[in-house]
Amino acid sequence: MTIPFSFDALLVFGALSIMLLVGVVLRARVALLQRFLFPACLIGGLIGLVGMSIGLIRIPPGDIEHFGFHFFNISFISVGLTSAAGSRHLPGERHVLRGPLWMALVEGVTLPLQALIGGLVVTAFGLAGRPLFPTFGFLVPLGFTEGPGQALSVGKVWEGFGFAHAATLGLTFAALGFFFAFFVGVPLVNWGIRRGFATFSDTQPSADVLQGFLPLKSGKPPAGRLPMHSGNIDTLAFQSALVGLVYVLTYGFIWLVARFLPPDAAKIIWGFFFFIGMAVALVVKQLMIRLGVDYLVDPGVQRRITGWAVDYLIVATVMGIQVVVVWQYILPIALAAVLSGLATTAVVIYLGSRMESLHLERTVAIYGTCTGTISSGLLLLRVVDPEFKTPVAMEIGLMNVIVVPIILGSMLLVNAPVWWDWGMGLTLLVFTLIGVSCLAAIRLLKFWGPPRFKQKTDDRGTRE
Repeated sequence: MTIPFSFDALLVFGALSIMLLVGVVLRARVALLQRFLFPACLIGGLIGLVGMSIGLIRIPPGDIEHFGFHFFNISFISVGLTSAAGSRHLPGERHVLRGPLWMALVEGVTLPLQALIGGLVVTAFGLAGRPLFPTFGFLVPLGFTEGPGQALSVGKVWEGFGFAHAATLGLTFAALGFFFAFFVGVPLVNWGIRRGFATFSDTQPSADVLQGFLPLKSGKPPAGRLPMHSGNIDTLAFQSALVGLVYVLTYGFIWLVARFLPPDAAKIIWGFFFFIGMAVALVVKQLMIRLGVDYLVDPGVQRRITGWAVDYLIVATVMGIQVVVVWQYILPIALAAVLSGLATTAVVIYLGSRMESLHLERTVAIYGTCTGTISSGLLLLRVVDPEFKTPVAMEIGLMNVIVVPIILGSMLLVNAPVWWDWGMGLTLLVFTLIGVSCLAAIRLLKFWGPPRFKQKTDDRGTRE
């Protein structure tokens, strides 16, 4: 039978969609998944991974990786187009930037720490007679702190430098990071709530948080506003068209720049498509502001586009893991992931317990971010602060602006062994200097004091 049209791309999209729906159903029905707050995208991705491994789902892993790469770029472009919203602060929160700055500096400590551990694992295996590609260990911070999109994007670039299967190994570290985010993060949240450390939450998560959907009779929060008249163009189509415009502009810009760069540098710049895309989106938004038409960009709808892209990114991330490849590197993967996860947990809890206010909320938010994505950080925060009454949700957004120099520098540094031919020792030394500098800044800014976690007491002075 001859099919007159190509359905390959939409069939991949359909398979990812089915896995998302399976994840939604399982999250609503399985108590264990509710207990650890596993999101539908991660559940569906794991089911899809099983289906791919046993041959039930027949999709080339490369096709899924391509989808994940483009969803990642879309999410960053949508963030760039989203207008910043005002933040709410508690009466005692006088310094607006202290929370975001603390979280940015904590990320500036954990990312180099993960890179250092990964690099030492590579060094140890080399001394033991099993050499690994020099940047193997740097997939740890890319997967844990930066997330699946960066791990996939940079991994694909490294494959061009001879690092076989770097993309699927990066996705593996990203998936393992999510397991730390939820298997360690959720018990941490529950422990903090039971001990009375939460500012507003003294109970267990509500049913809608556990099951993953709002009750039938509850008030549904708006997804956004409609700046376009439906008789002309649907608002969602217009917001998506803006993303598409920025995507094409970014592609054209990188293609033009890459023509004037050496081949190795040209490969690297394509791996930064997401970051350049966000920058182009910011330029487009500023241009719209100058023209007086910025009101046409609706933040609510753009956030829905961002969330949509991230959900599909994560399900594609997990489904794109090739078990056969992972098994070949199971020992260094397990060693690097476990050591990095434990070290990240210890550092975040230690520094979080010494923050001057909102200890639990800020600790779990940055922990979820440093082991998964911003979405996992917000999910853990929602358990502690169900209605986002604290400013921590907004602080995460500001943190992503403050931390840009650290992230951009680290993204360049992980490429140093293949781009500038740096040795492992020099690269790890620079990572160490970054981490120590951020620790020193935490100390100088007086974020590092005595432990501040204290149990709440009732009027009689007894523990609750």
